[in-house]
Amino acid sequence: MAGVLFCVLSLTFLLLRLAPGGPFARERKLPPAIEQQLLAKYHLDGSLWSQYTAYLNDVVHGDLRLSTKYRDRSVRDLLAQSLPLSALLGGAAFLLATSAGVWLGCVAAIRHGSFTDFCAMLLALALISIPTFITGPLLVLLFSLKLGWLPVGGWQSNFSLILPAITLAGPAIASVARLTRTSLLETLQSHFLRTARAKGLSETRVLYSHALKTALLPVVSYLGPLAANLLTGSIVVESIFNLPGTGSFFVNAILNRDVFLLGGVVLVYCVLLVGMNLLVDLAYSWLDPRIRLED
Repeated sequence: MAGVLFCVLSLTFLLLRLAPGGPFARERKLPPAIEQQLLAKYHLDGSLWSQYTAYLNDVVHGDLRLSTKYRDRSVRDLLAQSLPLSALLGGAAFLLATSAGVWLGCVAAIRHGSFTDFCAMLLALALISIPTFITGPLLVLLFSLKLGWLPVGGWQSNFSLILPAITLAGPAIASVARLTRTSLLETLQSHFLRTARAKGLSETRVLYSHALKTALLPVVSYLGPLAANLLTGSIVVESIFNLPGTGSFFVNAILNRDVFLLGGVVLVYCVLLVGMNLLVDLAYSWLDPRIRLED
């Protein structure tokens, strides 16, 4: 994990330095004295190596530096302001995608070849094919403008998360459902399940106590990166519903060459990604007793 984070941080720093322009290249220039102080503080007036080592030293000590776009605001403060909402939205979307996707995949696998299976996979195909920038406005039109059940956008209460979470979880539900269906169909033909049936176990117990845990292995592999992606929020979804999450800061950091803010967002995403992948590895041995984590 430390090696991956080091490589990502180094690559991000190098790409930002190779891009044209600079962190203070903008229409409204900073006063020369302030700009010179910032250059000296962060060693931006030195060699590339000195800039790199100074940046690594600051990150290791928890200093993600100041934003060059938002005056007198540190990157850590901006992330602390926006990340909780993105994490709340992503967590709700993750729970919805996991529960609904696994349930839909199980229904399709149990009734393989039936009309129910066809309808479930048709729904999954629709969810994964329709972009979120179409799904979101359609949900707003129906549940907010027509029925008046839910807020149109913005952050008013926990009810404001319902439509964004459904929009964000839609494609993930389809992917989880298709993975669950394919894996469960293969697992149901395994020899250990034939042995369980021969012992007189009911089909329900065979399915939920034996087959499903093994069938969830490829699904769990997908859930690791999915969780990191959803927890950091979606730029499109947050824009549609006017939510002040991390996505807006990420876009503004790119447009305004706010290199320190962009580096901080990338670092947070990578920490979430490698952390979720670690949890996936640990979950393997619990789902399948044949897998052991050894040195």
